[in-house]
Amino acid sequence: MHSNLIVARMDPHSSADVAQLFGAFDETDMPHRMGTRRRQLFSFRGLYFHVQDFDDDNGGELIEEAKTDPRFIRISEDLKPFIQPYDPATWRSPADAMAKRFYSWESA
Repeated sequence: MHSNLIVARMDPHSSADVAQLFGAFDETDMPHRMGTRRRQLFSFRGLYFHVQDFDDDNGGELIEEAKTDPRFIRISEDLKPFIQPYDPATWRSPADAMAKRFYSWESA
């Protein structure tokens, strides 16, 4: 399994709105199209954490392909009032908000 972690800023009071947007999005075929196996959203003191799990490391390629889908474009626009880049000065795309894994362990 492969995971991505996106870090951004979010007002904690927006969590219900963000969850509702992703709930509707995840009821479509988009997660399957992007290779998403599981999505988890977390908030902590004004920070937003978006964990997306994939069966393999092709998730990034599939997401790139899905970016032109109107549903992907719509959720990206719908999230803008709630999710702000962690560092607006350096943010150009979601890849700029991707945390880098530096350790991993799994039980046998």
